[in-house]
Amino acid sequence: MNINEIISILSYPFMSRALIVGILVSLCASLLGVILVLKRYSLIGHGLADVGFASLSLAMAIGVSPIYISAPIVIFTSFIIMYVSQSKKINGDVAIGVFSTASLAFGVIITSLSNGLNMDVYSYMFGSILAMNKSDVTMSIVLSIVVITLFVVFYNRLFIVTEDENFAKASGINLTFYQFLISFLTALTVVIGMRMMGTLLISSLIIFPAVIAKKFAMSFKSLVILSAIVSIFCFIVGILVSFIFNLPTGAGIVLVNIITMFISSLINIIANKLGSYRN
Repeated sequence: MNINEIISILSYPFMSRALIVGILVSLCASLLGVILVLKRYSLIGHGLADVGFASLSLAMAIGVSPIYISAPIVIFTSFIIMYVSQSKKINGDVAIGVFSTASLAFGVIITSLSNGLNMDVYSYMFGSILAMNKSDVTMSIVLSIVVITLFVVFYNRLFIVTEDENFAKASGINLTFYQFLISFLTALTVVIGMRMMGTLLISSLIIFPAVIAKKFAMSFKSLVILSAIVSIFCFIVGILVSFIFNLPTGAGIVLVNIITMFISSLINIIANKLGSYRN
């Protein structure tokens, strides 16, 4: 495929919408992914995605736009998970597992009692660029701007909380507030990414770029920047792959992320061996 064919593909209106939303979602996911991976909260993205599936099943059953139902439900659930995790009475992984499986069961029951597994539900489970309309694009842009703005405004505090909670406490930083802020931003990222990536695959967009970037980054700032670059690159290549081979959008993007991680791992291994030989 040459550059002219690529430009021709990207000129389609639905591809233009997908690019706008996808780049913003990739950026949001990469920013939050760095924090979640470093703090070992990465499973919360998967848990909230399952909650998103249940909420969109409910929205479709009652005939309401899924994003308006999913946003408050996913955000509220993220707060509950964080509250339970902070209480120390239940392990965070256990709380995520309970909400994840319960939400999946709830979503499947609602789906089976309504219209069954139709194309709308399928597109939300595995992602679809064709299903995005102007309303989805507008809402996704607004929510993405909120996520990016809050991340930039609170960047320094989020960095301290992520790197050293004890130092953050000693510095007088309200840990509870920033834990819930991370939870809130993650919930918004999951909501805006569901249409593009699908509820079953959105967590991969949060995890993979940060894991790949971590192999090469030397500081928190470089990790954030490299994670964003990797995320956007994998999205653009993945969306082209999904279009060319007629794959679900989310699956195509995840495939590219997996290949990128494999290549980066090989490069990292080779670089480490060369470094050991020189020493």
